[in-house]
Amino acid sequence: MNPLKRFGIDGYMVLLLAMVLAGVLLPAQGALASGLKQVTWGAVWLLFFLYGAKLDPRTVRAELLNWRLQGLTFGATYLLFPLLGIGFAAVFAPVLGPEVTLGLLFLSVLPSTVQSSIAFTALSGGNVPGAICAASVSNLIGVVLTPLLVTLLMHRAGGGTSLAAVAGIGTQILLPFALGQILRPRIGGLVARHKRLTMVVDRGSILLIVYAAFSAGTVAGLWQAIPALRLVLLAGVIALFLALGMVAMAAAGRACRLPRPDRAALFYCGATKSIATGLPIAAALFPADQVGAIVLPAMLYHMSQLLVCAFLAQKRSA
Repeated sequence: MNPLKRFGIDGYMVLLLAMVLAGVLLPAQGALASGLKQVTWGAVWLLFFLYGAKLDPRTVRAELLNWRLQGLTFGATYLLFPLLGIGFAAVFAPVLGPEVTLGLLFLSVLPSTVQSSIAFTALSGGNVPGAICAASVSNLIGVVLTPLLVTLLMHRAGGGTSLAAVAGIGTQILLPFALGQILRPRIGGLVARHKRLTMVVDRGSILLIVYAAFSAGTVAGLWQAIPALRLVLLAGVIALFLALGMVAMAAAGRACRLPRPDRAALFYCGATKSIATGLPIAAALFPADQVGAIVLPAMLYHMSQLLVCAFLAQKRSA
């Protein structure tokens, strides 16, 4: 076994880090940047179309009756974490700067991960159908709710969201997702049989978005605006944010006397945040030269949660 996998570091995470470094050291500029923007837009459109085609409404309906697990997961994702984000932003804004602080707020309203939260739940002997439902519903609602919460928090912070950005969300994310759901009876089986192709689209689009975001940030002078000390402080803030979220999920599961399998599903679905959904939304919602700084907290959180969850899941499976 690859020793890095024991700590949650797989080939895909290495590729994510490589795209970050490529965006910093070899950023796309000029015509290449314009072409990359068009390719990335199309990849995100296809990604959400496939999300719509893959999501089986019957899976969601079956576990919705487990109201304690689903209610606690939803409350954690869209109530507890946003409140934590507002509190952290108020405390750390003077040292993080406005764009990174907005990124912290953006992180707080992201939906749960899908693949990793389900995989870690399974490894821990948790309620896998419940995790599938919680993660699917979180992302389904997040397609609409995350942009709305971002808009609300931006206004709270004195910013705003243009009509063009809202229209971009509709045409790039909501429209393909709806089309995928409509066409699911015809193409759902085909999509299910070609999981490798959909995985390539899923992961490839994220890699494109990461490279495009950090390229645009580099060209705009992001790294001159964010000194090394601020990056170190941000890493510490993210570690504290993750720790509080995980402690809250563990405590909520015990306080509500959930069965052990449900506690595992709540822990992994409630405490994780999805860059698979978050990065496309950020790319559609924010100006290109700001996306790198805004998604930086989400990238750090994503990598941290994989490391910590992989360690805990393997420990519980032993």
